[in-house]
Amino acid sequence: MNPLCKPWEHALSRRQLLGAAAGVGASLGLSNLLHPVAAEEMKKKAKQVLFIWIDGGMSQLESWDPKPNTLFGGPFRAIPTSVPGIHVSELVPRSAKIMQHLAIVRSLCTQDNSHSAGVARIQRGDPKNRGVTYPYFGSAVAKLLGAGSSGLPPYVWVKPGSSGFIHQDAGFLGPKFGAVAFGDGKPPDNLVLHESVTPADDDERNALRAVANARYAKNRRKQVGEATSYVYDVARTLMKRQDLFDTTKFDPKDVERYGTHEFGRHMLQARKMLEAGVTFVKVNSYGWDTHGDNFNGHLSLMPKFDQAFAAMVQDLADRSMLDNVLVIAMSEFGRTPRINGHIGRDHWPEAWSLVMTGCGIKRGLAVGETNAEGTWVTSKEFDIGHMFHTWFNALSIDPKKTEYDNGGQPLPIAHDDCHAVKELLVG
Repeated sequence: MNPLCKPWEHALSRRQLLGAAAGVGASLGLSNLLHPVAAEEMKKKAKQVLFIWIDGGMSQLESWDPKPNTLFGGPFRAIPTSVPGIHVSELVPRSAKIMQHLAIVRSLCTQDNSHSAGVARIQRGDPKNRGVTYPYFGSAVAKLLGAGSSGLPPYVWVKPGSSGFIHQDAGFLGPKFGAVAFGDGKPPDNLVLHESVTPADDDERNALRAVANARYAKNRRKQVGEATSYVYDVARTLMKRQDLFDTTKFDPKDVERYGTHEFGRHMLQARKMLEAGVTFVKVNSYGWDTHGDNFNGHLSLMPKFDQAFAAMVQDLADRSMLDNVLVIAMSEFGRTPRINGHIGRDHWPEAWSLVMTGCGIKRGLAVGETNAEGTWVTSKEFDIGHMFHTWFNALSIDPKKTEYDNGGQPLPIAHDDCHAVKELLVG
């Protein structure tokens, strides 16, 4: 039997039902309700999230929890960081230099070792089964924190491949809180008005559309009507913010620091989105499922991640944004300590790592431990539910006191049996 994963095992079944569009209607922004100075202050203090999804499974042994000179340690050394006593893989030297800004969790112990189950479980926080589809973390944050005063969509996704409005991420919250995906960081197609349509014509068309939408919504569920209007409203917003996609205006020095590779370009664009006020920005990096040739695979992948990740964290710190932006970098699981016959590492949810920083997070520490060979967690194990509690608390959202309202049905925002990891939280 071939132990390698097949391409279809990694495909996310997400149909682009509503077409490419992005942005939340600015008519509800705080800037319309507050004095401009007050609105700007609110924007500065608004909490945001950068969620870096390492799709396929980054190896903890080649990143945040190295075990050199052991049976399963592999060929790479551990190097010291800017925090005495904390060592990471030599494949992340830039991140090692900014360890004072970072928090590593080395004691994740989750359940699913398949991509199809793990991706959804991890990004939903694995709440108890209540017969509904829970939202992904991005949709949850978009709902709980809102769009802020920017007039931009609360949840955007910069990714390789295609664009679209990914309504499935929102689960029972309704399609309005889905992700707006920018394929390869590019804006949706046909975003520029045709030369034959004047701005006045466009205003008239949209006034007519608003009337038609109101009639359409009368006999349909509220969530459907909201989503229909949302797609058009956000498209109009983005028509005014095409500068976010114009890479020719990016500082060449920034481009060089983040990297001219795909992940570097996408991370730099994510920083632009955060600076513009987007509440939740997700960035994907694909190709990490190293069942074969794991070490050469990580030798190629890790420097790109390290370059862009370290540049992002340093930039957020230099711009005084790190106290307001929660940054998380993780996969759906780690990789096996045991090296297989293809010189690869397989799926390993039993003992793996993630890294975070920013809003509400203590920095310059590593929480949790694994044994000498990295096979098992020897400290307290943390499931993804513990991380959701921790992240919500970092964003000043108390999961013990906050609930979703699913058509009159109260639902917890995080797993009832889990709790926040206090060692990771400020205060």
